[in-house]
Amino acid sequence: MTLPDAPLTLILADDHAIVRMGFRLLLEGVGAHVLAEADCGEKAQQLMSELNPDVLVMDLSMPGCGGLTALERILARKPGQKVLIASAHADAIIAERALKAGAAGYLCKRSPPDELLKAVNQVAAGQRYIDPEIAAALRRADRPEHPAEALTDKEFNVFLQLAQGRSVAEVAETFHLSPNTVGTHLYHIKQKLGVQNMAELAMAAVRSGLIEV
Repeated sequence: MTLPDAPLTLILADDHAIVRMGFRLLLEGVGAHVLAEADCGEKAQQLMSELNPDVLVMDLSMPGCGGLTALERILARKPGQKVLIASAHADAIIAERALKAGAAGYLCKRSPPDELLKAVNQVAAGQRYIDPEIAAALRRADRPEHPAEALTDKEFNVFLQLAQGRSVAEVAETFHLSPNTVGTHLYHIKQKLGVQNMAELAMAAVRSGLIEV
């Protein structure tokens, strides 16, 4: 599959340089133009405020605020921006969170290269794209409900940050919250997930495929 004749402009946001290079080579090979690259959520937000690409292709697991929070902040500033999430997470829980937050598409990184071109093409055209594997999981009526689905959006974002080993103070700084507020979120998260400590919290995220190990 190739992209439309008119060159598409993109920003790539991923903390792995080799992934960004692969995406760039693939997309520019069919005529797209990568305006800039970001290696964290904050940098993606900065570039989006300065540039106006047709599509932002962004990972979820990045340093700083991460992709989900960056997505929310970008769309709060530019509601019409087209964001395609390209993530290693193949779990329906996090894909559903991203789509509800306003992502125009969700692609699993393990998909074949042509699927990236298809996803970018559809999102640029104003259509929604959902990875076939994720779409099948979302349609399953018997999909087991994970306790994390009971978390609010803010709690879920805090949960992901803490599960990756960040301290309460670091999360507070990232989200511009007080440590007491993050502590309150942590209390509710533990109650809802049925975990006692940070190690169990991290293991709950790993077992669910919500963080990479």
